[in-house]
Amino acid sequence: MTRTDPTPLRIEDAVNELCPWSGKPIAADSLTLYNGAVVGFCNPGCRDKFERALSHFEGALQARRAASAGLQE
Repeated sequence: MTRTDPTPLRIEDAVNELCPWSGKPIAADSLTLYNGAVVGFCNPGCRDKFERALSHFEGALQARRAASAGLQE
């Protein structure tokens, strides 16, 4: 889920103040977009873990939708 928009994300736009993984304060170098909202993490490792988890779940959802579509034919 690599971000291609060159506009930098701003910590003041984050929807959270604490990292959802660690509970520590978010950092300006650890932001990402999720459903159009800026989400902050305490470090790039937590951000990257979140992005990997999203990729996994998105893949699983797409596979399930594809399987469901095949069953309905």
